[in-house]
Amino acid sequence: MITPVTSNETPPARHEPLPADASLYPDLALAGSFAGALEAVAAEIGLSLGRVLVHGSDPLRSAGIESTVADREVCWISLGSEERWFIFSGWSMGVQLVSGATQDLGEMARALEAWRNGLRLKEIREVSPFVEVTELAQAHENGPAEAVAVQWRLLLEDLRQESDRLELAHRTLKVAELAHAEPPLPQLLPFTSHWSRHFTTCTGFPYSWDVPFIDPLSGGRYRVCGPSQGTVIGEADTAEHAVALVVGGLPANCGPAVAGTANDQQLS
Repeated sequence: MITPVTSNETPPARHEPLPADASLYPDLALAGSFAGALEAVAAEIGLSLGRVLVHGSDPLRSAGIESTVADREVCWISLGSEERWFIFSGWSMGVQLVSGATQDLGEMARALEAWRNGLRLKEIREVSPFVEVTELAQAHENGPAEAVAVQWRLLLEDLRQESDRLELAHRTLKVAELAHAEPPLPQLLPFTSHWSRHFTTCTGFPYSWDVPFIDPLSGGRYRVCGPSQGTVIGEADTAEHAVALVVGGLPANCGPAVAGTANDQQLS
């Protein structure tokens, strides 16, 4: 069943379809819409995709599949603009868990059915080898504690690789290593934005801004701000002092990071 989306079901920006050359997709034109072509190929190979969403502004360039799993978002499929590609990504609780591209609409339909039916990431990969699943995505599937642990390890590994080449990476690495050894910061999800060191109490994007963050300054000094960017807690001459300011500025009952986004926290 093809269902036009309502205004609040409009594909989010990260899923917006690309401009496409219609001559690359004669099957879509023949079916009258992307959703129609997807339904036709699914029926041909014996798959069930449930209701197929279509963005009314351009039915030839967008289609979306809902999941039977509550935490999995609608999976929107877009088109390659210069070559025939069907491109998708699957998100859950603010985290991209799967992504991939194939030129075969039937292969895309198999991946979409696996996503819709709640198969685990490893099982989706077995059904559709073109689907990409990162180590971090796998960790998120296993729960927020594992996602935080893997994020910390990957972050430290990346900074160590860059630290010999970039002074800012070296300084950010020092802050990260100190923070990783200072409870309860290892239980929060770390991320870097323009070399600022951030910590969030949720594992999905958009991240929370309820924890102070560290900005590197010239001359080897640091500024600690938070929770808003314009609120300065203090400046520090050393990375140790900067981390101590963060810990001292933590909100009450700052526990382990939880699955979901800052928006989810505001609703709870």
